[in-house]
Amino acid sequence: MREADLKADHPPKSSHGLEGMTALVLSGGGMRGAYEVGIIAGLLEALGGSTHVPSPFQITAGASVGAINAAFVAANAHAPSLNLDSLISSWTGMDFSRVFSPQLLSFVRQLFRGTMPPAKEEQRLGTSLLNPAPLEALVQETIDFEQLHTNVRDSTLKGLFIAALQVATGKTTIFCELAPGMVYRQSKDPRRAAALEPVALDHVLASTAIPLLFPARRVGNEFYCDGGLRLNTPIAPVIRAGAERLVIVSTTYVDRASTAPSPETLATYPSLAFLTGKVLNALLVDPLAYDLQILARINDLVDIHQRGLEPRIGRDLQQRMVRRRGASYRHIETLVFVPSQDIAKLAAQYLKENLRRFDIGLVARRLLRTAAEEGNADWATYLLFDGGFAQQVIELGRRDAMRRRDEIRAFCHA
Repeated sequence: MREADLKADHPPKSSHGLEGMTALVLSGGGMRGAYEVGIIAGLLEALGGSTHVPSPFQITAGASVGAINAAFVAANAHAPSLNLDSLISSWTGMDFSRVFSPQLLSFVRQLFRGTMPPAKEEQRLGTSLLNPAPLEALVQETIDFEQLHTNVRDSTLKGLFIAALQVATGKTTIFCELAPGMVYRQSKDPRRAAALEPVALDHVLASTAIPLLFPARRVGNEFYCDGGLRLNTPIAPVIRAGAERLVIVSTTYVDRASTAPSPETLATYPSLAFLTGKVLNALLVDPLAYDLQILARINDLVDIHQRGLEPRIGRDLQQRMVRRRGASYRHIETLVFVPSQDIAKLAAQYLKENLRRFDIGLVARRLLRTAAEEGNADWATYLLFDGGFAQQVIELGRRDAMRRRDEIRAFCHA
């Protein structure tokens, strides 16, 4: 065992359940995270609804908004159907007029004057367009962190992994809470770090802190911001913890029928709202397709080696991999979900139908109206914290999962 490996500091109650673990991996995307909730709901429905106990997931991981959903699943791993109705109620109970709380004057003032070094007791850092208090309260009310720790300590859940970006160094930090007997083999990538500690409210809020929109959060002695900036879909951490089966949910719509822009489109300079959405998409880019291609290549190599190499040579190869990358290669099964509809277009239509009822400022209203008129509200999908919109996105996820119910059952019961 390498000294750099992280392992729970309490002895295992048993070794049962450490083989063939299934991990739930959730990506970032602001309000698009409601799609993840819908996928989980559809998956549980496909597996038998409230009769499905225990949880189908032994490990959960998330970045950005995925951290919120992953932490909730971890805190409810002991409950029938993961107590998912409570999470759905939190998402659908949001009121945009209350949660969307811009602080424009303060934001502009901080941009020009800069930010004073934070006091030791200060939990927030940096310029922030939005007041984080409403979202913080929502997360705190939704996730029972004491029950989360109990679930991990009792091995109801084997591990929770939350990705966040350390502001000072630019390193992606994986915060790990591990059950007895679990080991996390750290990456040798200098851009990655790991910390073994109980996951609390500050870890989750740090992972969701999109720069400029929300302030960075203090965790321990350091400040962290949105984990999706460098690791939007944290696949590698769960594999390094021993997961062999991954249920992956991306919130990024892929238009496989798209064509090159027409000259007329290119000749029209886009609005600020349009550009803001594209910048957010670029910052929180989801390289999931590339990651899955790499994973498929590794699976092919592993299968070939297992069939063709002598045991002695196979063991030597695995030892070399451990020395070079911190962990051996093995075959990984995946079940991947991506939105079947463009959530940005759903947001634009929702804004057209509901903008008048929002009690918000003139500037915010103008930006939202522009997004609705353009018909593609990328930036609004990050910030449209409204229960009605969440309900539409959750239903999209549930439908996408139910279309694949047979595939879900085969994957989870294999």
